[in-house]
Amino acid sequence: MKRVRKDQISIDEIVKTLQKGGLVIMPTETVYGAFVDATNQKAVDKLNRYKKRPPGKPLSVAVPDQKMAKKYAELNQTAKDLYKNFLPGPLTIVSSGKHKLARGVESETGNIGIRIPDYQLILDVVKKLNKPITATSANASYQKRPYSITNILDNISQKQKDLIDTIIDAGELPKNEPSTVIDTTLDDPAILRQGDIKIKDEVEVLSRSEEATQNIAKELLQKHEDYVGKRALVFALEGPMGAGKTQFAKGIGKALGIKDEVISPTYTIEEEYEKKLIHIDTWRMEDPDEFRDLNFQKRIDDKSIVVIEWADKITKEIRKHLEDAIIIWVKIKYGQQENERKISWGTL
Repeated sequence: MKRVRKDQISIDEIVKTLQKGGLVIMPTETVYGAFVDATNQKAVDKLNRYKKRPPGKPLSVAVPDQKMAKKYAELNQTAKDLYKNFLPGPLTIVSSGKHKLARGVESETGNIGIRIPDYQLILDVVKKLNKPITATSANASYQKRPYSITNILDNISQKQKDLIDTIIDAGELPKNEPSTVIDTTLDDPAILRQGDIKIKDEVEVLSRSEEATQNIAKELLQKHEDYVGKRALVFALEGPMGAGKTQFAKGIGKALGIKDEVISPTYTIEEEYEKKLIHIDTWRMEDPDEFRDLNFQKRIDDKSIVVIEWADKITKEIRKHLEDAIIIWVKIKYGQQENERKISWGTL
């Protein structure tokens, strides 16, 4: 593994490493990214081993312009308008792929997420390579957002480190949000992840699987990670039966590195996991006094991370802690398709 400062390496050196199937960690306008030649199967397989990504989870790619994007994806008018108005910038546009990339880059349904980063180093590299490169964050799945090389190296194994060919260190990056992800393959464009670019005023994203719901929970925890250990974090979940509240709780558990399976404490009402997560289900509560009996104030005083299902049943009790906790109210609704969920949130 070679580690160099950004000003100590040439574009030609980076491109040669990518052409040989190498894995390069580079800074972007959002976080540090893990980059390989997206047309090289061995390189993509290597990246997936590094990321420890589950099978079937797609990778987004970076291109220098819309011209290259058209070679690898079908761009409808919605996509073209987004390219014109928002790129380069922190936006990933999902389109139908043309199946010209390595296996595993496109989704199982053949869609591909494409970025034009607003970061000169990445643009120079991809122009010189003249092929798309992967545009995924350099952290392993469910690990801390990589705003520094230390964030990365402190949270991966030696085996993962051995897969990295070159690290380009630009120091601590500004704590910008990851890219907004918008799916243009539907009749109505759908936001899959909200980042710094706001396509809508309301923060609402679309989940099409249990894993996606878990990932949204992970992202939401990471948005508030600066408060961890300093103030209590309360995720107050509202939504109908079966909408995915427990899947959201599982995502928080994964983000915290909890190894035990997170399940809904419907009958026990409260469950604690590894002194990292408090999971509460108020479904069976008939009186707010039952919630007070849990000694919720102690959880707040301990600066705990708490997930509450059916939080709308105890809204008044939760609001009592507005001054000493960060309370994120999350609404999960059914979407148009059977497996779709619309997830929105706001901080009280």
